[in-house]
Amino acid sequence: MAATTHTVTNQAPPLVGYDVFTADRALAEAVERHTAPELVDEVREELAGLGKTAGSAQAQEWGVLANENPPKLRTHDRYGNRVDEVEFHPSWHRLLGKAVSAGLTDAWGRPAGHVRRAAGFLVWTQAEGGHGCPVSMTHAAVPALRTDPALAAEWEPRLTSHVYEEGLRPAAEKGGVLFGMGMTEKQGGSDVRANTTSAVPLSADGEYVLTGHKWFCSAPMSDGFLVLAQAPGGLTCFLVPRVLADGTRNVFAIQRLKDKLGNRSNASSEVEFDGTWARRVGEEGRGVRTIIEMVAATRLDCVIGSAAIMRQAVAQAVHHASYRSAFGGLLVEKPLMRNVLADLALESEAATTLALRLAAAYDADTEEERAFLRLAVPAAKYWVTKRCTPVAGEALECLGGNGYVEESGMPRLLREAPLNSIWEGSGNVQALDVLRALQREPQAINAFLQEVGKARGADHRLDAAIKDLLTELSDLDGIEARARRLVERMALVLQGSLLVRWAPPQVADAFCASRLGGDWGAAFGTLPHSLDLASVVERARAEV
Repeated sequence: MAATTHTVTNQAPPLVGYDVFTADRALAEAVERHTAPELVDEVREELAGLGKTAGSAQAQEWGVLANENPPKLRTHDRYGNRVDEVEFHPSWHRLLGKAVSAGLTDAWGRPAGHVRRAAGFLVWTQAEGGHGCPVSMTHAAVPALRTDPALAAEWEPRLTSHVYEEGLRPAAEKGGVLFGMGMTEKQGGSDVRANTTSAVPLSADGEYVLTGHKWFCSAPMSDGFLVLAQAPGGLTCFLVPRVLADGTRNVFAIQRLKDKLGNRSNASSEVEFDGTWARRVGEEGRGVRTIIEMVAATRLDCVIGSAAIMRQAVAQAVHHASYRSAFGGLLVEKPLMRNVLADLALESEAATTLALRLAAAYDADTEEERAFLRLAVPAAKYWVTKRCTPVAGEALECLGGNGYVEESGMPRLLREAPLNSIWEGSGNVQALDVLRALQREPQAINAFLQEVGKARGADHRLDAAIKDLLTELSDLDGIEARARRLVERMALVLQGSLLVRWAPPQVADAFCASRLGGDWGAAFGTLPHSLDLASVVERARAEV
């Protein structure tokens, strides 16, 4: 074939070899805003190093290989003995190793620990999202274990270690461990109080044996799991190690791996317990209360993970449009494409700004901030995770046919996008959780309103939206049917307040005009044409 027919022109170069953190202006500004001045340089340097690795060709290749070579279940050895092991591609271990060494499971004891860890999670999971599951659960297990000081003293140093060691061995012999979680069952799903897994006490205090199943158990090669089971005193939280202290394998029969839409690098499994040894965490009958802080932390990671997907999708779309020419000029200069890109960039920046504000509330750890998180986390989890899929889909379309092929990486983002809306409680669960807090915890709504009220008077559309929200909140009778609408408004008002206070004026103006003022269509690319959209798009560009 003649070489002249294969001249390649008008193609965007790959978005590679860049600093994912520093190129994200919204994220970098949020980190500086929420970090003590004496720590800013240290944290910025740490995150820039991780950002350069995340944007490297090597890390991108790890992400591709981990998804092209999904995990394989090996239930038995050659002699018929159960081994219940999952084999991963080496790239999975490289991704996990970098995440752990970067401190993405170590937030609870470091200065600015949650902000630097949230930013790192947002940066690193742009290279590959699936391995974020065990990273998230390991990080989130710490507050649950702290309900038992003896367990926390034993396990927390292992969970927060910066050392990753693959393979199943007694936890005491490893430099660091990973944790998973098992709550959902076939008959219950999100209704964990319907769980049937039983826990029978042994003679030793706090020790039990479990019998039952878990319908979803992610990262089954983790070293330990927090699970819920029915003890004599009711639903209770337990720690289940994969390997016992004497080196024998605990009973942890992996029945199969889930064949999922996305998240294919991560092993999600069905697990059977049959005389499985477990240690009680917290009091009998208080399992949900014990594990709820873990759930809250993983829900925040759903927000951060969705923000990461949106940021990577927008970065790819803006990058492509900045190089690709059509109809006599660069796509990024065409008014209609600029409108689409700016609309996507608004969604991404709002998600990132909100995620880092929530992380900062964890660092502050005051009574007021804890009350704020009680409402803000489920509201953010509901809204940000739901926006992820349309953002990924529209960003893919910005690349046209180039975006629809696997080599672009965009299909993997699109397949990953719905996960965080489902994981750790779907949309209805989050909406009902917000209603529960509104009805039972008046300090939560007070803290929420104080937060959004900090921007009052700065934008008339935000002021009107806050007034409308107060009207909706004044009547909670029969509110369940309109819970989604209410929670959506709460999330948008909160995002608007944060952007008005901290984002550039053109970003805040566009957000308030569209999301709060109603000057917006039903699809992306319908922002008011009079706004400074070029500045919004330029802010979202990832410089290579």
